[in-house]
Amino acid sequence: FTSIQHRIKAAIKEEAAFRQELLLAIIMFPTSFWLAQDLIHWAVLVSVLLLVLIVELLNSAIEALTDRVSTERHVLSGRAKDMGSAAVTFSLLIVGIVWGVSLYIKIFD
Repeated sequence: FTSIQHRIKAAIKEEAAFRQELLLAIIMFPTSFWLAQDLIHWAVLVSVLLLVLIVELLNSAIEALTDRVSTERHVLSGRAKDMGSAAVTFSLLIVGIVWGVSLYIKIFD
């Protein structure tokens, strides 16, 4: 368990994007209790927040490994980094959709 804590602390220290997304999750988490209609809905709201953090950690790992292998520009290195960033973008889109629909239902239903 301490190994996991160490790795999370390293991500917080070294990765600005992870810090931003973690802050977003921390802010949105309490809101999930107000927004959720039931326990399953709450689980979905929280799960998509965790999904963003997971995808960001994987993206950071890809970037770190790519930089470790070589600092010179290479088309495959750039592609790997771009795909990782695209995955983060899609995970944030999922959050926007799930939370947006939930907010719409809460306000207009």
